[in-house]
Amino acid sequence: MRAIIQRVTKSNLYIDNKLYSSINKGMLVLLAIEKSDEYEDLEYIAKKTLGLRIFSDSEDKMNLSIKDIDGEIMIVSQFTLYGDARKGNRPSFTNSADSKKGEYFYEKFIDKVKENIKIVETGVFGADMQIEFVNDGPVTIQLDSSKIY
Repeated sequence: MRAIIQRVTKSNLYIDNKLYSSINKGMLVLLAIEKSDEYEDLEYIAKKTLGLRIFSDSEDKMNLSIKDIDGEIMIVSQFTLYGDARKGNRPSFTNSADSKKGEYFYEKFIDKVKENIKIVETGVFGADMQIEFVNDGPVTIQLDSSKIY
């Protein structure tokens, strides 16, 4: 499982040119499920996401988590995080989970985050979405349950 986490001051998600979801200060989480992922991968990424200390404390040091600041989270499925472009110019997505498994794990991840965060917004699995956001910092963190980075 992979996640790209962006610290944001706001994020808006549109489907068919209509505002679908919106958050203020918090995290935009782009989430991808790998075909070999198991529930332990989901738990690892959820725990790391919720525990990341990427928000500034009173001394302007990144020392606070999303829970510490009572921040908001937007979670968006993005299978392209498993795009492999090492060979040729057209990415291969053979490592991405099929849509049934991908949607199941995406929904379970949302449920896990909602246990800890008051405001959780989402996209629609498999939809064509447009996201606008203000990356605060900028701060962008990559997580991978295989711990390759």
